[in-house]
Amino acid sequence: MGAGGPEDEDNRWPPWLKPLLREKFFVPCQLHADSHKSECNMYCLDCMNGALCSLCLAFHKDHRAIQIRRSSYHDVIRVSEIQKVLDISGVQTYIINSARVVFLNERPQPRPGKGVTNTCEVCERSLLDSFRFCSLGCKIVGTSKNFQKKNKKTLASASDSEDSYCSSSGHGKNRKNMVQMQSFTPSTPPPTAVNYRTAKRRKGIPHRAPLGGLIIEY
Repeated sequence: MGAGGPEDEDNRWPPWLKPLLREKFFVPCQLHADSHKSECNMYCLDCMNGALCSLCLAFHKDHRAIQIRRSSYHDVIRVSEIQKVLDISGVQTYIINSARVVFLNERPQPRPGKGVTNTCEVCERSLLDSFRFCSLGCKIVGTSKNFQKKNKKTLASASDSEDSYCSSSGHGKNRKNMVQMQSFTPSTPPPTAVNYRTAKRRKGIPHRAPLGGLIIEY
């Protein structure tokens, strides 16, 4: 492949990084399933042969092994360990259990919170202003030559234009519906001569017959 091909992209990172990010940790070790220390939370950077438990490390003496930890069901690694073998600049760090860590893979948010001024360039998770990525995985994607950063201003402008169009078209439809309703509503007929006389006629005062005109027979 020539310059700028997939091989150049892979050579930018250590050969163990992408396999590490794809690996599943905190699963029972198949070789030491009977041991209470069989949880796989270690990884050998030299062998790259999958997640290891603490008992497996006996077969990886003098190798570079790192420990994976967990926070809110997401895999993390201590900065003190990973920064010895990898450049983590631009990746936001967090303090968990009194230790500074970085996340291995992205943790996208459904929607950034109000007042957020900086987000991950890949998954748009809220970040502090001094960072570009929320995890090691997002840094690999975001620094790739084929990655295109989302233009927030363009998206916001398109969204505003769409909202304006929907608002104007909706207003026009409502006005048209009002005109149609008025055209289908029958108008009040003008009062006829009979109705006019009936409305103007006043009810007369009732007259009673005098008692003298009443004849009582026995």
